[in-house]
Amino acid sequence: MGNPAKKSTSMTLDRSVLDEARQLGVNISRAAEGGVIAAIRAERARIWRQQNAGAIADYNAMIEKSGVPLAEFRKF
Repeated sequence: MGNPAKKSTSMTLDRSVLDEARQLGVNISRAAEGGVIAAIRAERARIWRQQNAGAIADYNAMIEKSGVPLAEFRKF
């Protein structure tokens, strides 16, 4: 698999943050991409939890009422 296509973009950063990143040799594009990827994952997880809140509540209620399925076979 080759490198995915990259798209140039513009962003605004605090000058002191940018200066320190450059002094430390931080790859700003890579760091920004990593931060955006982390934000996407977090938002997808939040949306999933929101969309599945009913099923999660139902499952938790079932566990509360009946216990963990197959609990008698657990060795811990």
